[in-house]
Order: sequence, then structure tokens, then C-alpha cells
Amino acid sequence: MRNSLKQSIKNIFSAERSEHEPDRNLIITIAVIVVFGLIMLSSASSVVAYAEFGDSYHYFKHQLLGLALGVMAFFFFSRVDYHRWRKYAFGLLVFSVFLLSLVFVPKLGHEVNGSLSWIKIFGHTLQPSEFVKLSFLIYLAAWLESRKQKLADFHQGIGPFLIVLGVITGLILLQPDFGTLFIIIITSFIVYFVSGGGLKHIIIAGLIGIIGFTALIFTNERQLDRFRCYENPDFSPQDKCYQLRQSLIAVGSGGVFGRGLGGSRQKYMYIPELQNDFIFSIIAEETGLIVSGSLTLLFIYLFYRGVAIAKKAPDNFGRILAIGIVAWIVFQAILNIGGIINLLPMTGVPLPLISYGGSAMMAVLAALGILVNISKQTRQ
Repeated sequence: MRNSLKQSIKNIFSAERSEHEPDRNLIITIAVIVVFGLIMLSSASSVVAYAEFGDSYHYFKHQLLGLALGVMAFFFFSRVDYHRWRKYAFGLLVFSVFLLSLVFVPKLGHEVNGSLSWIKIFGHTLQPSEFVKLSFLIYLAAWLESRKQKLADFHQGIGPFLIVLGVITGLILLQPDFGTLFIIIITSFIVYFVSGGGLKHIIIAGLIGIIGFTALIFTNERQLDRFRCYENPDFSPQDKCYQLRQSLIAVGSGGVFGRGLGGSRQKYMYIPELQNDFIFSIIAEETGLIVSGSLTLLFIYLFYRGVAIAKKAPDNFGRILAIGIVAWIVFQAILNIGGIINLLPMTGVPLPLISYGGSAMMAVLAALGILVNISKQTRQ
């Protein structure tokens, strides 16, 4: 029995195909973003952490715990052959639905800022939708690979695709969490397109989606206010647009070279939730245009490395999965940064690998671990 157990563990970590060295540039890029994020979180959250908990490093310490779990997830997923997740595709879909349903369980669901997107277990909060971004993506990659040429047919392609996506959409809308929903929908359509899905079907579904989102926005006062602030930050400067205005002040006052690490003025309780969605405004204020712009370029380079890995992936499953992972992470970064500088409406999504949050950190690092594993099996 002991030998059987050893063999089972060995099989989990063994590759179905020959492996080579992983993409070192990808790993270095991930490490640089993570370390930079820890430094900036420590600086940005120091004042609010002391005011709320009497400890300037409260958020930093908790982020270290999330990072430790994330690093373990990264190591695990980078070692396990990514083909193995294809076998559990349907189970991961069921798991995704189960996770999203947990927030509606009494005494387990935890509401934050009007959104029931968290669960609270033994005093710790988790955001299930962050893990669903990965589990649902793996399911889609396996399902799309199995359909291949059938995607052109409505009943074999876009029809069942929209039904499954609709189930996930409905559960997230009930929370509601529009930012996460937008990321999942966009990522899903990207992988559907690169898998060979019909452009005509995508355009039609996209138009229907735009109409649906528009209707939801106009029936949700909070989301409508975000668009009003996007169009005119002076719409409600002391109330609904306050965070955005203060964010723009922080970014503008940073100039080219910044105020210096720790020199932010906006972090003195001027910007709410600056350790989460608005951390980039403090980064821009303290480090300036050159460094904050370089961070943006790092995310773009991460996308470039992911696309390069996808092009050389040994099969369609790896190609679809790689594209989906980098599309999710980089698109989320664009939404966050674009909202901070008012190039896009605010969505309330965290900046990947930077913002405070253990759930997001673990999910993103697990996904990047899979990307690293794919890079070890690319065609030479």
C-alpha cells in the first residue's frame, strides 16, 4: 500500500510529455511585480492600518500569509502536468457553481460594500469568485478543445457556451460583483474566439451582452454613478466621485519622479480602500510616472510572454489555457489602472499581484503556476 501511495504521488508530479527549462523571463517578471507590490502595499497601507488596528504593518503581514499560500499554489501547479486538469474539467465546473453558491449560505456569506461576494470561515474571509476565474477557465479550455470544428455550429458551439456562461453570470449577478463578472465574460469570449469560434456568433452574443449590461447599469444606481463620474469627475466631488477625484489628485501630484517612497499625502485617510482597488494611485504618487509606467509595461510584457508560450504550446488545451490566463490577469490590470486614471469607468477590481487580498493572490499565482508548467512543455 505504501508503494502504491508513493507511485500515485509520483504520477501526479510526472509529466506526460518531456519537459525542459521553464520560461525564466516569465518567472522573473512575476517575482518583480510581487516584490514591488509588497513594498508598495507596506507603504500605502501604513497609515490606515495604524488607524484601524494600531499596527502599521497589519495589511502587510496578512498579505505575507496570502503570498505564502500563493507561492505554494504556484509551486504545486507549476510542477503538476497541466494536461491532468483536463480530466477534471466538468468537476471544476461543478466546483465553480458550488463556490459561487456558498456566499448565499446564511452565516457563511459575508457582505462588504453592498456586495455579497465573500465567505467568512473562522474569522478569515475568502472571495470565491477569484478562484472561479481559474476553475471555470480550465473547464472552458477543456470543453473548447473537445469541440474543435463543432464550434461553428450553433447547437454545438455558441449555444451551450452561452448556457454555461449564463449560469456563472447569474450567480455573480446575484451578489452582485460587476467587475469580476466583466472579467470572466471577456476572458471567456477571448478563449472562445482563439479556439475557432465563429466571429458572427461572437458579435451577435457581444451585442446582446452590451444591451444587457447597459440595462443592468441603468437599473443599478451605484454602477450608474460610476459612469457619471467617468464622464464628469465633478458630478459629485464630495460624495459619489470623491474616491476618483482624490485618486486623480494623487496621480497628478506624483509627477514624473514621485514624492518618494513613503511620501504620499493621499494615504493619510484621503482615499478609502487605498490598500485594495486604489493602490495604484499611491504607487503613482510616491514613485511617479516613470516607475508606475514601468509597472504597466511589466504587465504588458507578462501578456507578451504568455502569448509566446501559447503559440508554442504542444496542444490546443495548453494554447487556450495560456491565452486565457494572461488575458484574465492583464485585462484586469488594465481595468484597474484605467479606472484609477479615469481612462475607463471604475469597476472595483483589484490590481493583480499588487492589491491587498489573499484570495486574489492565491488564485493569480496558481494560474501563473499553470502557465509556467505549459512553458516547460512548449515546442522547441
